[in-house]
Amino acid sequence: MDYVQQRVAQAASNLDTFTNSFFTPLNAFFLSVLLYTAYAFLLRPSPPATLPREPPAIVFRTFTPRTLLPYNGTNDMPVYLAVRGRVFDVTRGRNFYGPGGPYANFAGRDASRGLACGSFDEDMLTKDLDGPLDTLSDLGPEELEALRGWEERFEEKYLVVGRLVSVGEEGEED
Repeated sequence: MDYVQQRVAQAASNLDTFTNSFFTPLNAFFLSVLLYTAYAFLLRPSPPATLPREPPAIVFRTFTPRTLLPYNGTNDMPVYLAVRGRVFDVTRGRNFYGPGGPYANFAGRDASRGLACGSFDEDMLTKDLDGPLDTLSDLGPEELEALRGWEERFEEKYLVVGRLVSVGEEGEED
């Protein structure tokens, strides 16, 4: 039995040596560095959220059919279209009104007649860019009602960035 007691005493003394050798000043320093690093990378507060940039300010201006034409979404230009003399910035709806979209033929143009008639045909668009604007006088009540519906949708979703006038009327005020 003396042998067993001797081995237990020897194991107990080895444990004390292990415990004393583990808690050295150098190990305490490394433990503090490890804890600080864990805090710095894992528990630090997240950086403040960045707000999205505002789009550049849009100045209300007067367009003619020819000056509106470049705003069709090509060459990184915004997408504008006109409805009853008001020019809407529909760039947010580029998937619909920009190049390749279902309403792309209205981009940079007066879309009033096409929207009123529910037609995407080229003959619905203004052909003479330097001539008078389409008065829409030949449209019936149902077509005018459809156009009013489109106008209301555009007013809810998009900014009015200008007005469409005939060539020669650019400087005139309402």
